[in-house]
Amino acid sequence: MVPFPALEQPLNPFPRYEAMRQSEPVFQDQETGVWHVFRYDDVQRVLSEHATFSSRYGGDDPSGQLFAASLVNTDPPRHRQLRSLVSQAFTPRSVEALAPRISELTNELLDPVIAAGTTDLIDQLAYPLPVIVIAELMGIPAADRDRFKQWSDVIVSQTRPGADESGHATANREMAEYFMGMIEQRRRQPGNDLISALLGAEIDGQKLSVMELLGFCSLLLVAGNETTTNLIGNAVLCFTEAPGTAERLIAEPELLPHAIEEVLRYRSPVQSMYRISAVDTTLRGRSIPAGSPIVAWIGSANRDGEQFPDPEVFDAGRSPNRHLAFGQGIHFCLGAPLARLEAKIALQAVLSRLPGLAVEPGATLERMESTIVYGVKKLPVTWQAA
Repeated sequence: MVPFPALEQPLNPFPRYEAMRQSEPVFQDQETGVWHVFRYDDVQRVLSEHATFSSRYGGDDPSGQLFAASLVNTDPPRHRQLRSLVSQAFTPRSVEALAPRISELTNELLDPVIAAGTTDLIDQLAYPLPVIVIAELMGIPAADRDRFKQWSDVIVSQTRPGADESGHATANREMAEYFMGMIEQRRRQPGNDLISALLGAEIDGQKLSVMELLGFCSLLLVAGNETTTNLIGNAVLCFTEAPGTAERLIAEPELLPHAIEEVLRYRSPVQSMYRISAVDTTLRGRSIPAGSPIVAWIGSANRDGEQFPDPEVFDAGRSPNRHLAFGQGIHFCLGAPLARLEAKIALQAVLSRLPGLAVEPGATLERMESTIVYGVKKLPVTWQAA
């Protein structure tokens, strides 16, 4: 048996996943009682079978109480009702309409550093772009974006064991108070934004509860920026590591969407998801009692050689590519079309405007402090300035 310490957040967790897939693909941590699932078929099942593996994490939810009434922590039939409300904002058509604005923002963010030949790509582009997009969708004033980022970072770090709980409580309280203020303001003066739309929405003649509104706002804040930030950063890492990849993508721009899917598989921005067993069940012959907490390791499933030939190779043209990076089943990520569009526009600009892009030689890359979200804190890069 190879123990799996969930306390670690190594930059390269993939050898550990491989060891667990081989030795103990369904493993219970005796200290915590938490079950860990590593193989593709099992992870897919845990994410898909909502009647067996519930999303209702309640008070034990590592993301805090703000998410208790949000989509990610809701089962049918309420989940279906809530999802139908917000899905209109994320239809392919609605998302495609954002493309010109995303393109404009991308170029505005890159313009100041083009001549310098060096920047921290997370700080300059990968972080601000999705924050601005989701803030504009929600009608959040530009002056408040930095607070968004601070809260989002704290919430993501709540998934790190031993994290500062008082800091998390403060951030959760501040964020709840902020969104309550926004909700009240939109009640008085509705606008053409997502918060106003949710306030006006009804399910079976009933408005959303305050907690459901707060849950939506909190979820959109975190899911709308952290994961896309990491998708862009992880893509640049993949493109610069694999020899010839950047050149190939410049020569064959139609390949970029496939390359983004491979980034999602190879360095999944979300490495794991929590579930709780709703009934007694079995996984790979192991008996899991009702009420057991379960971690489905998406990052491991996406490197499973039974599903992906040469799983440790980054292949920009990989097809088929049935990765689980956006989840599976009823909880498949609602924002997937937006994340894909933002990444595509940002990476097109990076490839075309930053020739000879490379990670700064000798740079020490540090992983974000989270067992769930995967990405680097900083990404210093260089290119051939004109």
